[in-house]
Amino acid sequence: MAQASGPSGPLKGLRVIEMGTLLAGPFCGQLLGDMGAEVIKLEAPGMGDPMRVWGQEKAHGKSLWWPVVARNKKSVTVNLRVPEGQAIVRELVAQADFVLENFRPGTMEKWNLGYEELKAINPGIIMIRVSGQGQTGPYSKRAGYGSIGEAMGGLRYVCGDPSTPPSRMGISIGDSLAATFATVGALAALHHKNQTGEGQIVDSAIYEAVLNMMESLITEYDKTGYIRERTGAILPNVAPSNVYPTADDKMILIAANQDTVFRRLSAAMGQPELAEDERYATHAARGAVQVELDEMVSEWTRTKDADTLVQLMEEHGVPVGKIYRAPDMLEDPHFKAREAIIKVMHPELGDLQMQNVAPKLSLTPGAVHSPGPDLGQHNHEVLTGLLGYTDEQLTGMTEQGVI
Repeated sequence: MAQASGPSGPLKGLRVIEMGTLLAGPFCGQLLGDMGAEVIKLEAPGMGDPMRVWGQEKAHGKSLWWPVVARNKKSVTVNLRVPEGQAIVRELVAQADFVLENFRPGTMEKWNLGYEELKAINPGIIMIRVSGQGQTGPYSKRAGYGSIGEAMGGLRYVCGDPSTPPSRMGISIGDSLAATFATVGALAALHHKNQTGEGQIVDSAIYEAVLNMMESLITEYDKTGYIRERTGAILPNVAPSNVYPTADDKMILIAANQDTVFRRLSAAMGQPELAEDERYATHAARGAVQVELDEMVSEWTRTKDADTLVQLMEEHGVPVGKIYRAPDMLEDPHFKAREAIIKVMHPELGDLQMQNVAPKLSLTPGAVHSPGPDLGQHNHEVLTGLLGYTDEQLTGMTEQGVI
């Protein structure tokens, strides 16, 4: 898919003023921008979002995370701590649909940019607030990171092997979940605004976003006293469904825990009698001998390479998947056919491959039209074109540290 030349998608024509740093707020901005909204990101003069330098690997000294999380955004430098910078924010909010922030609760109010102040300027403004513990409650003023939200929301405790302390997911899942829920809330608030003209606050807390992904964990404890524990690569009593070894030293995931699917796996293994054996014939029976069954499947998968196993499973209608890393994704024909990964031209780094917009819409698909911008790249465009400042005023504000 060719890189889009400008904003496109179902949210085209909507404007987001993004404030805040790192991931939880900015990922919400990325999702809105992916679907066509104009996202004006406000950053501290001379510093910018720390995401500009985050990431394990860099190219030419530049972050390779920033081009993704800040894609489709415009960068404007504004000092939010001074009255002149706060005045710029109010002017922008007057012409915006959303204002997005992820500072510690109370910070926007300290800067005279709380919801009541912004609502007085723009009654229809939707204020998206992402934080660790939410805007209310005894923990609201605590500093909140994604890792803390993952711990409090219950995710960390159930992740990893039971023989080790709780593990992290390997990605910033708490931040991303809070951002995703914030996006859902923002679009729900937009629907209400379209019906009534009223704006409102969207209060997305990291720990609550994580909590909402925890299935029946709370209800299980409430009614039975059961506490879920870490189980590694398996779900207890759900078998066979695990990561299995292959003859070519790869890993493959086979999920054949349903009765009909287990019959098909047994046939693929050349042992159809397993499905009739009372030890394995039902879901409950297989769960009782989960370790034994996984060892049996592993012995069989070790005799074949990963590609052969995938082909066999597909022929027999058994869910299967290789454990992918980035090189596997880039080579996979399905990823290519659906354009799940695209190339985005960066002015200094050249073509950058990154994930495409999701989900796919049939009539108004979103698109990536630009990678993360340079700090203050759009100062002139936004401040003169949208707000009407003169070049002389911009020069003065730059000298005064306002922008």
